Amino acid sequence: MIPAPSQRIFRCAAILFDLDGVLVDSTRSVARQWAIWAAEHNVPVEEAVRVAHGRRTVETIRLLAPHLDAETETLRLEAREADDTDGVGRIKGALEMLSSLPAQRWAVVTSGTRYLATRRLATNGLPTPGVFVTADEVSQGKPHPEPYLKGAELLRFPPRECLVFEDAPAGIEAAHAAGMIAVALATTYPAADLAHADAVISDFSQVRARLDGDGSLQVLLG
Repeated sequence: MIPAPSQRIFRCAAILFDLDGVLVDSTRSVARQWAIWAAEHNVPVEEAVRVAHGRRTVETIRLLAPHLDAETETLRLEAREADDTDGVGRIKGALEMLSSLPAQRWAVVTSGTRYLATRRLATNGLPTPGVFVTADEVSQGKPHPEPYLKGAELLRFPPRECLVFEDAPAGIEAAHAAGMIAVALATTYPAADLAHADAVISDFSQVRARLDGDGSLQVLLG
């Protein structure tokens, strides 16, 4: 359990959410399916699970098994993930958080494919965002800043005015490289591994957001 942070207020124009480990608790499903894939291809299981979090599947496969057809393996692996819903559920407070935000002020930026991400949202009763950046829409995944820069561009706000919720070191690195504030959820990694974030929380029960009179979003932690 992460202790509630002393009250901190961040101001931003828009909020970008990672998906797995931020809006949806899919850690066990991800670990199960990567372990199966690793065993099938004689890849060290612990290494596969460690590297996979926060990165595009296609890039992880290229890194771990460059001899394989990464695109074909990605389709197969993410189809399995989409079907594996055992133990998958919403992060506490995620639906309430999204419901409190104007539709044009938030986006989902995920390392998963659009197929997998859409299934994750629908299966867990979460709304499909108006702006949705997936692995299919970028040429370079996290920790490169391209996914978050694209999210800000599609929302039509400067990157420096955006706040990101992330659960993985690669995602925090991507957000900072894009010039954004990064708030980490200690759902996938221990808080010590997320210390380079601007704040660390347990879940969205520790967050409140509101639209101020000046048009900015006020995000209160604690």
